Amino acid sequence: MTDVRTIDGTSAVEDYGYWPAPAGVRANMIFSADGAAAFQGRAGPLSGPADYQLLLALRAYADVVLVGAGTARAENYGPVRLSPEHRAQRRDLGLSDDPPPIAVVSQSGRLPDKIFHSPTPPILITSARSAKEIPREKPCRVMVSGDDTVELPEAVRGLREQGMERILCEGGPTLLDELVETDLVDELCVTLAPRLAGCQPQGRGTPAGIPAPTELRLSQVLVAPDDYLYLRYRRP
Repeated sequence: MTDVRTIDGTSAVEDYGYWPAPAGVRANMIFSADGAAAFQGRAGPLSGPADYQLLLALRAYADVVLVGAGTARAENYGPVRLSPEHRAQRRDLGLSDDPPPIAVVSQSGRLPDKIFHSPTPPILITSARSAKEIPREKPCRVMVSGDDTVELPEAVRGLREQGMERILCEGGPTLLDELVETDLVDELCVTLAPRLAGCQPQGRGTPAGIPAPTELRLSQVLVAPDDYLYLRYRRP
């Protein structure tokens, strides 16, 4: 049975069932009411205060945050910041007090400067060919997955082998497409924003290479007073 409830504001973020996070890949995306995943190249204009608090909660219960390089640059990604409450909850889960690292999938190695301002170095996920060409100017861990292009199943397997079982993917659309095509998404958290954004081309724009749509089950619905709708889907 789907859990449907109305929340009273940003203080109710825990009602979304984020804690504890499941093992596997949990994707978090925001869409406008007419289906746009961004506005002028960024998801930020679609977001609101409660959605931002939900994003922080998702990050707090993850072992690693996975993001595509284009999204990291467009949103000027910085490191994950944990509140004292989130640190305490991580301890209750047996997780480290340290914030989870940001893992960026990139062939160029071009990451925003702000992402390096953290005691937890970011992880660069790239191919073997690119790893030989990318200059190592700033501190980051390099994970090689694939020879000429990044192989996401290998990357996810590598993260989990290093103890990062709870993987939070924050997009963008191209990375989410690739995770869906390789059948790696276990849970999808969708924020439906009360906005009309028009045509905002995102991702590579080619048909998905899967034989049929992947079935999900709606496990939770939250309705916020600012007209945002939060949906959580799980694999059957």
